[in-house]
Amino acid sequence: MVKIAEALAERSDCQRRIEDLKQRLVKCARIQEGDQPAEDPAALPAEADRVFDRLQQLITSINRTNAATPLAGRRTIADAIAERDILGQRRDLFAKLAEAASTRQDRYSKSEVKFVAAVSVADVQKRKDQLAKEFRELDTRIQELNWKTDMV
Repeated sequence: MVKIAEALAERSDCQRRIEDLKQRLVKCARIQEGDQPAEDPAALPAEADRVFDRLQQLITSINRTNAATPLAGRRTIADAIAERDILGQRRDLFAKLAEAASTRQDRYSKSEVKFVAAVSVADVQKRKDQLAKEFRELDTRIQELNWKTDMV
């Protein structure tokens, strides 16, 4: 039986393959008159269709499995993924805020405008670190379950 983690790896391979096929199609879409394309441009779309079909199958199966697999109590893997995504976005917001508040701006004369942080950089950094920890811990639980759970 295929585990979620294996399906995720294959999904990633399909996505890379599609990007490669896009680049190859673009390269052989137009050639100089009298030249031959490096690849048959008529064969590449058919290959892309096969990869897209497999990708769709994988995404559908992964989503069904994530929605049906409990993680902790009444929460599913799909719920945990949504929570992890939001934790990552919150962490990124606080990282940007800490960066903006702590950026030094050198003044060359006393007549230049002086900027000061409007927020506590230490508090913002502490919040970012806490969110990063929660993200890592949840991601680890999701990854662990991905290697233990069979696909639906």
